[in-house]
Amino acid sequence: MAAGDGSASAYGGELTSSVLITCLVAASGGLIFGYDIGISGGVSQMKPFLETFFPKVLRRMAEPKRNQYCIFDSHALTSFTSSLYLAGLVSSLAAGRVTRSLGRRGTMLAGGALFLAGGAMTGGAVNLAMLIAGRMLLGFGVGFTNQATPLYLAEMAPARWRGSLTVAFQFFLSLGILIANLVNYGTARHTWGWRVSLGLAGAPAIVILVGAFFLTDTPSSFVMRGKADLARTALLRVRGPGADVDAELKDIARAVETARSSEEGAYRRLFACREYRPHLTFAFVMPLCHQLSGMMVLTFFSPLVFRIAGFGSNAALMGAVILAAVKFGSLILSTLIIDRYGRKVLVMAGAVIMVVCQVAISWIMGAQGGKSGEIPLPRAYGLALLVLTCVQGAGFGMSWAPLIWVIPGEIFPLEIRSAGQSVSVSATLGLTFVQTQTFLALLCRLKYATFAYYASWVVAMAAFVMVFLPETKGVPLESMGSIWERHWYWKRFVGNGQRVQASSPSA
Repeated sequence: MAAGDGSASAYGGELTSSVLITCLVAASGGLIFGYDIGISGGVSQMKPFLETFFPKVLRRMAEPKRNQYCIFDSHALTSFTSSLYLAGLVSSLAAGRVTRSLGRRGTMLAGGALFLAGGAMTGGAVNLAMLIAGRMLLGFGVGFTNQATPLYLAEMAPARWRGSLTVAFQFFLSLGILIANLVNYGTARHTWGWRVSLGLAGAPAIVILVGAFFLTDTPSSFVMRGKADLARTALLRVRGPGADVDAELKDIARAVETARSSEEGAYRRLFACREYRPHLTFAFVMPLCHQLSGMMVLTFFSPLVFRIAGFGSNAALMGAVILAAVKFGSLILSTLIIDRYGRKVLVMAGAVIMVVCQVAISWIMGAQGGKSGEIPLPRAYGLALLVLTCVQGAGFGMSWAPLIWVIPGEIFPLEIRSAGQSVSVSATLGLTFVQTQTFLALLCRLKYATFAYYASWVVAMAAFVMVFLPETKGVPLESMGSIWERHWYWKRFVGNGQRVQASSPSA
């Protein structure tokens, strides 16, 4: 079988211990992002933390008559969470160029170093300015690692197992969320607990810093930097003796040569050339699916949402721990089925689960909690709310959560891969900034209908993905262009000679 024919077996190769260890170490960069996602919501409802930085919120909590949905509606408080993602957006825009010059491994090292510095500053913060500055350092680190790690995994993994190995990034991200919630639960009883929670953000940074020193860079990155011998050595190391590494290296070199001939202006071509229209579309659609599902902001603010629903402080933190554990378990399931059933099956299954749960949650909070959440939920309904939230988290964790990293990491051709991944990560971080900055205000205004609002978005985004996304299961990266040329809609952009036309000087 000829290399580059679009088959998963085009180059052969096994799931060697080397590629498995390499991908797991690289994917541990997800711990950085996951720990931050999990830590901020729990810290935001700790009394000593609020006394130090946000006393107005604490006074609002003490009022005898209050709208439960509006207790935490504070732009300053949401800025504590969202400032990281604004900084991540800025750094991700520069990360594409950094990734091309330093390589995937070098960019991960830079991101880990920034995150280590940010963890130290937030843990030792004495005023709001120092707290926000530390969060922004964390954001710069997140921007770099989120750019480089999915690319590293997609380029190192054999096509047959690429989905499962790329999901490892989301696996570690979910593990980071779980660890953060456990840390919050353990430190909440101490006046200095919030400092420990924030300062321990440096721990996952140490993991990626130490681990990255033992990694090799990807073959594609080596070839792009003129190091063909190192690229062949890396392929032999991760593919095993039975793989046709020369055929794969030849296809990589051909793709790199094509990329190098048009390297300048990658961002301009991504936005302007018709042949990249499907790639640009899904660079934005996948982050939209991720954010407009509502699950990400629920992950950020789950302790606050549980408090609004009538849970006590410790019970709210334990609810967040249970939710994180369920999502973590669902990620294990996704690694077993993503390369068996494909991406689109997971999209539809996750959408059905999330919509049913979100509508049910909206009904419980509206019908049983009162218009302003002033009525404490009966115990049975409180338990039902927790169960539904966990089922929703499981549906999200096994489907939409990993696909935000898997699909953008595999659909971009090499000549725009760094630029495309940078745009996708920037869109993710930009939307995360908007969501985290506005969610508590949205909850204050829409109240229990907030969950029905997100359910409607899940229906719309799932329908779009099912119609317009071709299945990428088992397709080698170098042959990914063929799936767009065969798609009923996208073939008008990438088929019929569009690729040749777009590469001409006049185009």
